[in-house]
Amino acid sequence: MPVINNIVSTPNGTGGTTGPCDDWPVTWTCDVDTLNPAVTGAAVSMATAALWSLTGMRFGTCEITLRPCARSCDDGRFYDDFGPPWEGGRSYPQPALIGGLWFNLTCGSCGGGCSCSTVSEVLLPAPVHTIVEVLIDGTPMASGAYRVDNHRLLVRTDGGIWPRCNDLSKDDTEEGTWSVTATYGEALPDGASLAVGQLACEIAKAAAGGDCKLPAGLQQLVRQGVTISYPDVGELFKQGRTGLYLVDLFVSTWNPHGLRQRSRVYSVDRPTVRRAGT
Repeated sequence: MPVINNIVSTPNGTGGTTGPCDDWPVTWTCDVDTLNPAVTGAAVSMATAALWSLTGMRFGTCEITLRPCARSCDDGRFYDDFGPPWEGGRSYPQPALIGGLWFNLTCGSCGGGCSCSTVSEVLLPAPVHTIVEVLIDGTPMASGAYRVDNHRLLVRTDGGIWPRCNDLSKDDTEEGTWSVTATYGEALPDGASLAVGQLACEIAKAAAGGDCKLPAGLQQLVRQGVTISYPDVGELFKQGRTGLYLVDLFVSTWNPHGLRQRSRVYSVDRPTVRRAGT
């Protein structure tokens, strides 16, 4: 399981790796009982990687352990919103004029635009899919003691505050440490296991030396006066297609425009709105 110290890196749907974290579930569309399990296992891995790439590197979740620091009110982001920093050294609590009201800001507790009180929150790499576990001094927190806002803000809801210090020289099972284990990515849609099964079937049969529906460069076969034409596999692959019905149906459904990865839209002018529980 990858571990990210601090919160500088932003993992994508694969946890920052070059492929899916785990093989996708498989529903076999052929009889594989006579095939070597090592061959079928490799076929599933290859089919998973191919479909992950063909669908824009979008699907599949990865579990990652983060070693964060509580969100600071003097890290630049705060002043981008509410003005320049005060001169001289800083100590806490620190007075701040927000929306016409004065607040005492403590480390890791920043007043939100809609809140008349401070909020203890941690800024995680986005987008978070689920929070698996939060450890403080090696002890798991109750899941009801926090929530996720905007797919990245881990907010304390039990009245406590996140630890300011995190001893990164120790494992997260020791005192003086804390960690957040989260999953990133998007859950697999229905039909993924069938697409994996059909593609893995053909890969496994080819690896075992049998006939498969993925001919390696074969475009025409003449046998006993019957001519059979095959599509140009190279051209199919360039178009993000395999010639396999279930596979191509899945790909065309979830990536109809052949995107290499998910598109993203950013607006620097639009104000941020908190989406609680997301």
